[in-house]
Amino acid sequence: MSGPPPGLGPRVLFFTGGTALADVSRALAGHTHNSVHVVTPFDSGGSSATLRQVLDIPAVGDVRNRLLALADGSATPAEVLALCGRRLPDEGSRDDLLQELYYLASARSSTWADIPRVFGEVLRLHLHYFLDAMPARFDPRGACLGNLILAGGWVHHGGDLLPILGMLSRLFQVRGLVLPVVQENLHLAAELANGEVVVGQHRITGRKPALPAPVRRLFLTRQSPENALPPEECRPGVASLVSTYIRAADCICYPMGSFYTSLMANLLPAGVGEAVSRAECPKLYIPNTGVDPEQQGLSVADAVALLLSALRRDAGSRTDPARLLHAVLVDSANGSYPNGIDAEGIAAQGVALRDMPLVQPDDVQRHIPELAARAVLSAIAQA
Repeated sequence: MSGPPPGLGPRVLFFTGGTALADVSRALAGHTHNSVHVVTPFDSGGSSATLRQVLDIPAVGDVRNRLLALADGSATPAEVLALCGRRLPDEGSRDDLLQELYYLASARSSTWADIPRVFGEVLRLHLHYFLDAMPARFDPRGACLGNLILAGGWVHHGGDLLPILGMLSRLFQVRGLVLPVVQENLHLAAELANGEVVVGQHRITGRKPALPAPVRRLFLTRQSPENALPPEECRPGVASLVSTYIRAADCICYPMGSFYTSLMANLLPAGVGEAVSRAECPKLYIPNTGVDPEQQGLSVADAVALLLSALRRDAGSRTDPARLLHAVLVDSANGSYPNGIDAEGIAAQGVALRDMPLVQPDDVQRHIPELAARAVLSAIAQA
């Protein structure tokens, strides 16, 4: 597919989270360096939970993952990217692990021997910002260095992630823009069809065994998963910069990934649906192929209905579907949609269905990154 050089490529905006889109992101970077990745900051498990509890910070793990996925590997040494993904051991005494962390923040550590000075000085500085602000109750077990660097920048800039994201994007020559949909320390909650309410992204996604009943309603709350009280719904406004980029997009994509915790979670803040409705560009949905534990009983048409309903919450209940979603991209030959596609159901909602090669023939769980990227770019070319 011919087109402008990547530096002048189109602005494709994704509502995303987790790692499902990482390979497609890398493939798209070969065509455009102007993609925008709106990422959920609601992860509530593992070391992210510890960091959030002691600093009242949004989850930064998914933001870090996407920054590293979009970093220019020809300009950023592999050792730098590996360092930002490195974790402290899960076992060991707190004092020993803290001593290791303080040593890692020192230029004397052999960790920095193969890392160019221009990278090392900046990363150590932000580790020091974190260590200087680190609460006494912080547990370093399993802590990710990249997350601590982001947290250090967040602290240094008074609770604002954008400056540190901008700085790391320039340092790593990130081929795109990564933004959290909100900057508040919020949690996901799901009301299930059986009346049970589950709080915490880690309790909703990838759960084994699966949730005891399908999700009936997804919402945000300021109450932590550890709080025994019934969660109260809150609806913060979408970050103003995110809203601006949504309205200015050349294409909006609702991509593959955990349906509720990666995709629908991004649509919960007030103003997202309105901004999408104002964007004059193609809007595409690429549903999951294979098994998504979060999509119990949902056909692709059912997922479309939930997407439209979430967007219409502030776009307006009578908003024309053409303002919110134009087409669903599936691969019926190689993909697997356990609860069916329901082409008639999709058409009845005023949305087109496009069937094309997208999925690995020998792995129904995986899209082919280059084909998915080209499908999105073709929609822009045809608009």
